[in-house]
Amino acid sequence: MDFIRKYLLLTLLAVLSLMPRAAENTQLPVESFASLRAFSQVKFSPNGEHISFIRNVNGELVLMVYNRKTKQADSIIRSDNHTIFFDWYEWANDEVLLLGARYIQRQFGGPKYSSTRMYAYNIKDKGKAKLANEPNYNHDERQPQFGDQVISFLPNDKDKILVQGDFDVANAPGVYELDLNTLRKKKVQRSRNKVIAWKADRQGNVRIALKMDEDEFEYILYDEDRDNRKTLFKYKAFSPDVVTILGFDKDPNILYFKALKDGYDALYKMDLATMEKELVFSDDNYDFDGSIFYSPLTGEVAGFTHSHLEDGIRYWNDDLNKLYTALRGVLPADKFDIDIIDTSKDQRQYVVYLTSDDSSGTYLLGNRDTNELTVFASAFPDIDDTVYTGKKKISYKARDGLTIEGYLTLPVGYKEGDKIPTIVFPHGGPMARDYAGFDYWTALLAYNGYAVLQPNFRGSSGYGHEFEMAAVQGFGKEMQDDLQDAANWLVKEGIANKDKICIGGASYGGYAALMAVVKHPETFKCAASFAGVTDLERIVSKARYFTNKEIVRKQFGTDSDKLEKVSPVNFAKQINRPVLLVHGSDDNVVPVYHSREMDDELKDEGKDVTYIELEDGDHYLSHQPYRIKTLKAFLEFFDKNLKN
Repeated sequence: MDFIRKYLLLTLLAVLSLMPRAAENTQLPVESFASLRAFSQVKFSPNGEHISFIRNVNGELVLMVYNRKTKQADSIIRSDNHTIFFDWYEWANDEVLLLGARYIQRQFGGPKYSSTRMYAYNIKDKGKAKLANEPNYNHDERQPQFGDQVISFLPNDKDKILVQGDFDVANAPGVYELDLNTLRKKKVQRSRNKVIAWKADRQGNVRIALKMDEDEFEYILYDEDRDNRKTLFKYKAFSPDVVTILGFDKDPNILYFKALKDGYDALYKMDLATMEKELVFSDDNYDFDGSIFYSPLTGEVAGFTHSHLEDGIRYWNDDLNKLYTALRGVLPADKFDIDIIDTSKDQRQYVVYLTSDDSSGTYLLGNRDTNELTVFASAFPDIDDTVYTGKKKISYKARDGLTIEGYLTLPVGYKEGDKIPTIVFPHGGPMARDYAGFDYWTALLAYNGYAVLQPNFRGSSGYGHEFEMAAVQGFGKEMQDDLQDAANWLVKEGIANKDKICIGGASYGGYAALMAVVKHPETFKCAASFAGVTDLERIVSKARYFTNKEIVRKQFGTDSDKLEKVSPVNFAKQINRPVLLVHGSDDNVVPVYHSREMDDELKDEGKDVTYIELEDGDHYLSHQPYRIKTLKAFLEFFDKNLKN
């Protein structure tokens, strides 16, 4: 083991010294931060003979496959993430890659929505990727909205997979066995009334149905013949009884799931033969926010992740634990975070994603037979500790005494006591949260001289059920006040000048930014919104087009008077701070109407507003030119209002 550690360390130090470094005394352009990752989704084929990855070539994402024997790299598929978005890929076996793509549709004049398709590529054919999982129109099948949903890579048949799709009845998927060679499918589970999803065990047997009836959900367990059924869990949306099934173990009677324990989500397992539940892991201060993962070698659950574990992960598989322990011996816990993101099926070759407090992420390839560990690529090649110092976890007291956590990013070279222009940057969701890892928004702003605080305001996930439920009919209320309290904390700490604070964000964060200059204009000098919600009444009204309408009504309420009072679009007259609005025209999460109407209302009142619309842009800034354009606009807007 000492030899391995020494060899790994020498190899790693050698290759790290060859990695690209930001040029000293040279101002990095916005593109260094706002470009899509230079490399991503690095994976081994199951036999380890090929390495696959997505490479960013001038904003175009290219799926590449590298043959380790012939040293040849082939381009499989390309996308600029503009009108068609490349979402995911996976090795189905040693020869076939499956690819998931998304695009935006509108039907019968209704709102826009996402639709997905799946493609298959055989590396031996050297042809084009073929559309997989197609409807059979001769049998009166329809095209599913979501055509890329794989529910099992069948362990005993490498040439087949299980997919689900609503080929017969809209919003009622059945399950099909798809032959990866012929791309023909065979139904193995018919659709059932109000069942929206299926889950298979590790042997590829369809075992669990998820039923949705308005705002009520039910997990139903089927026996091996799928004749007998019993309810496993039943709950209402947003209730304390919510359960999330994570997956089966190799033993088909062992099921892992997430449910509340003392107000916080915890990890459980259940023996389906006896229906006995067992607590696997809980955290007294945070929700269990991770997942289980599997050993490619044994097929068993190999452990679980949780962001508040010391290393973020716990291994049960002895072989993977030995690998991780060896890597941890080389890469100290106080410096590096290690994520083994993929291995070959025999677990002898592996991909590591290496991060630290002041880096944006590096991919390394390891070979346990030769004890080699080499750098493969960096996610953001220009970003290193000379331009980025990482995030610091902080906490502050809200006005009612509740403790709010968050993450503070400061410029390189910041000295305690310096007061610098500051941005409060709330996350989207709002039932989500920020973490300590690298993100391009805050890294860019800090690099350009700003202090950036990302508060996990009440309504955020991860801090218990009661904390998160503040987001239910809570827009514009205490969760909004938490952001002003964050700004006041920055002033109290001597980081911010009270006259040099702005607010910005995306999605819910964009809403919160706009609402901040409605509710707390004395604190925030400007507001920048990307894809922000502005009209809550309209969200509730448009929900009638979707199957989750009752959940939306429950989340926001249906009282028009109350919704009006917390919708920024109704307060254009009293907004007296500069506003920046950016929105994609094909945003199917928050329709572009929200920013268009906000812009119109502000202009009608003669207010200082800038609106940028991104043609065919989506909710996630997936298209690189739009991501760069948006971040440039945010930076220029903040510079104009905080540095002049």
